[in-house]
Amino acid sequence: MNTSTPPKKTPRKSPRPSKNESARLGRDDWLNAAYEAVVEGGFDQVRVLLIADKLGVTRGSFYWHFTDHADLVTSLCKQWCEREIADDRRLQAHASDDPVADLVHVLDEALSRGGVDLKNMRFELALRGLGRRDPAVAKLLVAVDEARMAVFIEKFQRLTGDEKTATELSVLFYLAVTGGVQALARPSSNASIAAFIRNLIADYLIRKQAPAA
Repeated sequence: MNTSTPPKKTPRKSPRPSKNESARLGRDDWLNAAYEAVVEGGFDQVRVLLIADKLGVTRGSFYWHFTDHADLVTSLCKQWCEREIADDRRLQAHASDDPVADLVHVLDEALSRGGVDLKNMRFELALRGLGRRDPAVAKLLVAVDEARMAVFIEKFQRLTGDEKTATELSVLFYLAVTGGVQALARPSSNASIAAFIRNLIADYLIRKQAPAA
């Protein structure tokens, strides 16, 4: 029996980028490319070699900015969630003397979150799919949902003067907006359908909830 110790394997080293690559590409370039990959085909498309090819660089350029693939995915998810929460805080800070107008403004902003090309909506749907199997992502999404609900509840409470009613209306509002955004993503959607959905939500969940003058 051969009892000799097998030779140790030399760990593979990640290729290092050229000076031109490291100078040309930054961390945000990789994150933006990863975002586009998710939009195009979900998180399964976030592959280092694939993204490197699209960026026209070697894989080594990636390791200047990220430890590994998991670091890239985690950073991408955190960046998106932080931006969404920051947008919600700015929206919450927007206030006038007219609570109805403020809620309609929130509605318009919420319906536009998907973006004209629906990239943000496709990214969020992919992220929520990932969150169903990744507890860390699920935790980030809870923070996003809480930030959104905080905006809705604060605005509806100004309108109705009642916390319970405001909370209930906020839940319905979130569901209506989510369904509205997905309906607008259909190929058959057009400007008249968008206006119909927007006015339906505004009339029933906002204007009809205002106290009688």
